[in-house]
Amino acid sequence: MMRLPDSKLPGVGTTIFTVMSRLANEAGAINLGQGFPDFQPPARLCELIARHLAAGHNQYAPMPGLPALCDAIALQARRQGLGIDAATEITITAGGTEALFAAVHAVVRAGDEVVMIDPAYDSYGPAAELAGAKLLRVPLRLPDFGIDYDRLASAIGPRTRLLIVNTPHNPTGAVLSADDWERIADLVEPTGALVLSDEVYECLVFDGRRHASVLSSARLRERCFAVFSFGKVYNATGWKVGYCVATPALTAEFRKVHQFLTFSVSTPVQHAIADFMREEPGFHDGLAAFYQARRDRFAALLSESRFGLMTTAGTYFQLAEYSGISDLPDVEFCKELTTKHGVAAIPLSPFCAEPLPARLVRFCFAKDDATLENAAQRLSKI
Repeated sequence: MMRLPDSKLPGVGTTIFTVMSRLANEAGAINLGQGFPDFQPPARLCELIARHLAAGHNQYAPMPGLPALCDAIALQARRQGLGIDAATEITITAGGTEALFAAVHAVVRAGDEVVMIDPAYDSYGPAAELAGAKLLRVPLRLPDFGIDYDRLASAIGPRTRLLIVNTPHNPTGAVLSADDWERIADLVEPTGALVLSDEVYECLVFDGRRHASVLSSARLRERCFAVFSFGKVYNATGWKVGYCVATPALTAEFRKVHQFLTFSVSTPVQHAIADFMREEPGFHDGLAAFYQARRDRFAALLSESRFGLMTTAGTYFQLAEYSGISDLPDVEFCKELTTKHGVAAIPLSPFCAEPLPARLVRFCFAKDDATLENAAQRLSKI
């Protein structure tokens, strides 16, 4: 019998998102775990996709992305004060996850060090490990989930190739400021380190704050990749369309990897998004208020529960502390929450290398009122 080669990712199993969503389906539970909205994409956008399907736009798009879509992204960036060249600095990808993987493999070589901020989205580590990198993980500080700059400084050194940062941050909802980017620049400038910034929740920043992109930092602009997702913007996570912005030199390396991962992304969807961005240039601007109302509604519904809600400054996720309810580890608590109480959540331990000093789970509040009310009723009875 043939012996299979040793696994390249021996510590990786099925993602916690798949595990909890499957359990939610089996138990008939309300799924507040995996991060997808139950709202439909804009009707006009769906009409545009149908139009482009009918028009015969069904063959390969250009590898870097449809020029019309790259132009629309660059125009939107100019409205935000960012100068981005559509042809040489934007690459359309199969969602944010592909962009993250391609960025890592474009620049990370075996033996390099990659620094991650914990809790970290679960695709970062495996992408770096597959590139042969050594991972160094720096926990966020509690209770505000800010960056511990002393620990980050000790992690960044001469062998650091890449620092991976996420803002707004999944799963904590923390948001970086322009001052944070300056502090990060202070740490990486003396080294050869690059920065990969996962900004897929860029539009979901609350309480009057504005998203601060790594692209707005003059000191980091030449050494960064920034990753974005249309799935998060248009309530269409299943379309898997995102993009990466980087300097022409970094983009050239990025595209070398991208062309052998997916080569190109859905042609009619790219056409439709480009049209929609031209027709509705202000659509993105209303998302923060929409999701802030979801956040506040969910918090009000849980105000009488025994869950302790943490501050959520961005994303569509709410962390909740459950130590007043159970002593179970978070994975076991989430399984019990799903099977016994009918609400699925996501535990935080799969996002972390070190045990958290608090018992926390993540709920997704990108749901309609009826779903949130039903879930809150169940959670408040625990």
